[in-house]
Amino acid sequence: MLKTSAVMLGMFCVVALTTSVGRTQGPKNQAVDKNGAPMFKVDPFWPKPLPNRWSMQQVTGVGVDSMDHIWFVNRGAVAEGDEIGGGDNPPRIECCIRGPEIIELDQEGNVLNAWGGPGYHPQWPTAMQTVIPDSKGFVWISGTAPQDSIMKFTRDGKFVWDFGHRPPAEAGMMPENNQETSYLINKGRFQLDEMTNELYIIQQKRVLIYDATTGAYKRGWGGHGMPLSEISNEPIPNYKWTGAPPPPEKNFVPDLHFVEISKDRLVYIGERGQNRIEVFTTDGKFVKEFYVSPNTPGRGEGCGGLANTKMPPCGTTYKLAISRDPQQKYLYVADGTNNKVWILDRQSGNTLGSFGSNGRYAGMLHWINGIAMDSKGNIYTGEVEQAKRIQKFAPVLR
Repeated sequence: MLKTSAVMLGMFCVVALTTSVGRTQGPKNQAVDKNGAPMFKVDPFWPKPLPNRWSMQQVTGVGVDSMDHIWFVNRGAVAEGDEIGGGDNPPRIECCIRGPEIIELDQEGNVLNAWGGPGYHPQWPTAMQTVIPDSKGFVWISGTAPQDSIMKFTRDGKFVWDFGHRPPAEAGMMPENNQETSYLINKGRFQLDEMTNELYIIQQKRVLIYDATTGAYKRGWGGHGMPLSEISNEPIPNYKWTGAPPPPEKNFVPDLHFVEISKDRLVYIGERGQNRIEVFTTDGKFVKEFYVSPNTPGRGEGCGGLANTKMPPCGTTYKLAISRDPQQKYLYVADGTNNKVWILDRQSGNTLGSFGSNGRYAGMLHWINGIAMDSKGNIYTGEVEQAKRIQKFAPVLR
């Protein structure tokens, strides 16, 4: 465990305003714009610089624990030479070295715990994606590579449990099989339901639920609540983007990017390839669907990825944070294509507004891929590609 303090560095303070239609009451004492969307402002002095010359790397996942401590993935898989050259022998540069991949911050942005990375555990994920701190003091992590899995640690980094369900070595070359539940090619995007002690894993064109103690399979479903037996194993066709939304599709449309569970026991699943969020009961009954910036290209020709930054990415539903007020009135959707956080009314699915814009100054966003909210209403965002940072957006109070 590491405790440290550091000199605060700052950038420009940007007030994040909102636009669009609709009106609804915001959280208590939080200012809202003329359309009823909550307003936020970036804290340009948060967090404090990482200690020990650690470099900040891709922040693929962000989580908040019961003490309002912020946990984030500091994925170092694509570290640049000038970011870790200080670790050479002898050091080529004064700054920096590769840091741990799991980092805990307090509300002031100080590092409290930091651990993990290549070699930390024999089965440490090679493509880190998710971190979830639970209410019992454990931290769950996962990666997206075929042999990565979900792993459980104590908050100070002691290994506790491995979910397993790793595929055979040749599985990556096999055809897609949405009916297979004994092993999973990708376990990187998941959610922990502490109320029922279950893991919700989104993979291919389905959501699968497993016991979080034994790893036993329990149930699963596909798009619009279809049973696993009816899910197509063929690729979802690409479409030629002409400025319109994607064509209708009953199946889930990969890539599935988030699964979140609300207090009233609704399950929200984001389909980045369709700009869509589908809502279910925890038993898989389809409730409703709605779109986020639907006219954005969702998939197909003209879409780039992390390995192709010369082309813009596609899809809008990267990650989701549900507001922490008693009614959970809002959905905050991280959109790494438009570089915004969309603010939606949770009941109607209507878009009320947004904050953020493309850029690397404080308050701007560049390939946002993580989002979480604490009990005070602060929003934390994580960015990947070359932005490589975590930011804090505080509520604007009346």
